[in-house]
Amino acid sequence: MALVGLAATCGSMFALNAAATLGAVAFAPWVGLIGFDAGFWAGIAMAGGSIGLWLLAGTHEGLHTTGVQVTVRIGYLALLGAGTAVAGRRLQASERALSSVAALQSSLIDSTLDGICLTDRAGNILISNAPLQRLALELGLPHVGTVPERLLAIAPQVTDQDRYRRRMIELAQSSSESTSDEFELAGTGRVFRGFTAPVSDGSGRFAGRIWTLREVTADRELDRMRDAFVATVSHELRTPLTSISGFLEMMQDEEEHLGEAGRTYLDVIRRSTERLHQLVEDLLLIAQIEAHRVELDYATLDLAELAQRCVEAIRPAAVEKGVELEIVADHPPELSGDRHRLSQVLDNLFSNAVKFTEDGGRVTVSIAANGDSALLAVADTGIGIPSDEQGQVFSRFFRASTATARAIPGTGLGLAISRALVEQHGGTISLESNEGEGTLVTVRLPTRRPE
Repeated sequence: MALVGLAATCGSMFALNAAATLGAVAFAPWVGLIGFDAGFWAGIAMAGGSIGLWLLAGTHEGLHTTGVQVTVRIGYLALLGAGTAVAGRRLQASERALSSVAALQSSLIDSTLDGICLTDRAGNILISNAPLQRLALELGLPHVGTVPERLLAIAPQVTDQDRYRRRMIELAQSSSESTSDEFELAGTGRVFRGFTAPVSDGSGRFAGRIWTLREVTADRELDRMRDAFVATVSHELRTPLTSISGFLEMMQDEEEHLGEAGRTYLDVIRRSTERLHQLVEDLLLIAQIEAHRVELDYATLDLAELAQRCVEAIRPAAVEKGVELEIVADHPPELSGDRHRLSQVLDNLFSNAVKFTEDGGRVTVSIAANGDSALLAVADTGIGIPSDEQGQVFSRFFRASTATARAIPGTGLGLAISRALVEQHGGTISLESNEGEGTLVTVRLPTRRPE
């Protein structure tokens, strides 16, 4: 383009005798363009060639020039060619760096296991990685439309179609919330987990959404196998434990005929049997919770009275350790809940507080009204939980390092069961802890039965 422009300019000078009118500056755009694109020496050469063509056109026109005029014009065009060459080299280097970064970023997201894409405000895909494109082909997603529209197209393939359609419609209408959902394909049993999060522009306004899709079929199958194993082991343990418990009851009738050593052994067997019974019951309950087979028997109950009963049940263990146990009830409202299941929650929380509080410590149970909810707080002065482990305390079988280091017995199921039962009541449970200072567990329960 520069050479064509140069030729057209030179031709105009010869044809119109316009060398004096246009001047050497008419070649400046083409000198600058050549220098910008072809480099320093090409810009200098173009400047010299342009001056030569201008002089030829001036000679043809009869234009008289001095050495100073020629020198000034050569210097001007040479400086222009050199300057644009430097600017061009810097811009090209910047483009190469940006291209390199973009290629690395593309390689990075293409190397992930998750399918990832970025959409605009309307849900149209702006960027997507290779794993997502592969998953889209496997799932049979349409090639056009917004992401929610494409996902809605495969609704007939999933197991829970109504819930799936409802969630896709909610995602299309939502702009400010992060979401996480799972869906299972009816034909193949493949399970996928999707996550979305809003993306804002520099001013904080909603600009689009990032979407990720991951196949978790193996994880779900592992969960099912684990739950089946736990349920099987629990049932298998229950049979011999029933026999052991029966024989223990028979031996209790003869306990007065046993010596001191015999009564000690019998007491150890009794305590161990009770612990195994509790373990089996916890394992069975957690399996029922995971299978959504726990039915709640709702009734109106007094949370303060229920907590008082649970506190009295745990008091002997607190007295044995010298732990002060106090309950404070500030006019809590009656609520609708399952007495047996809430008793399990309170027993777990109270026994944990006493178990993890060292001798001479203190456990305080507080119950109060909180709007249309009842609030229960269990605070202890125990060993606490390290901050980096607190995110796992409600996971099944998790035990804090502070507990394992002191060889405090437990299964790591109490808090997992408590959270599941509280959430089934429509409530929430949270934990705050400082290592070496104590732990606070807070439970909020709605006074009305959740719909």
